[in-house]
Amino acid sequence: MTALLKLSALVDGLNERIGRSVSWLILLAVLVSSINAIIRKAFDISSNAFLEAQWYMFSAVFLLCAGYTLMRQEHIRIDIIYNKFSRRNQIWIDVFGTVVFLIPACLMFIYLSWPFFWHSLQSGETSANAGGLILWPVKALMPLGFILLLLQGCSELVKRLAFQAGHGTDPGEKKQDKSAEEELAEAIKAHLVAPEVVDSVAAYDNMHADSRGGNSK
Repeated sequence: MTALLKLSALVDGLNERIGRSVSWLILLAVLVSSINAIIRKAFDISSNAFLEAQWYMFSAVFLLCAGYTLMRQEHIRIDIIYNKFSRRNQIWIDVFGTVVFLIPACLMFIYLSWPFFWHSLQSGETSANAGGLILWPVKALMPLGFILLLLQGCSELVKRLAFQAGHGTDPGEKKQDKSAEEELAEAIKAHLVAPEVVDSVAAYDNMHADSRGGNSK
């Protein structure tokens, strides 16, 4: 069990790094969309490559971050019945769902999507749109995304079985107080805004909060 938990930690670390890195494509997609709109309106020039690049980036975020989202317990759940059970029974439900639904579904999608990608790579398939991009990179996202989700599903399964056996903490607890969107916004601010500006804004916010608190007393 110790070895399996170490392997689970490696998978968690892999999806953590991939998820945090790929999330920057959200900002890049917004920038590409904005530049494309400005050029089209100002100079009446556009390209399908810009539009397809946005689709590619959205696909990458959606598929490559699936495992990351599962690790963070951010997938949507239907909790009408689930919440009525004890925590240990909830974990057994998670185990059942992972073994019966998640893992088989991932294996099926990997099996079906790999020939789809391989044929595109072998043929050098490109978009049918004028000025479009090659297609095999975006098709490669499908098997890769489901492989990452499969690995994370196995990691979650190990953590839940370990908890049921008395090892480790509750794997269903969310370990972050902030949403992924809030974390991305903070990362953008930290990388793109000078530290002194961030400190000044924080100081202003604190001063403004103190003044409101003082007025309310």
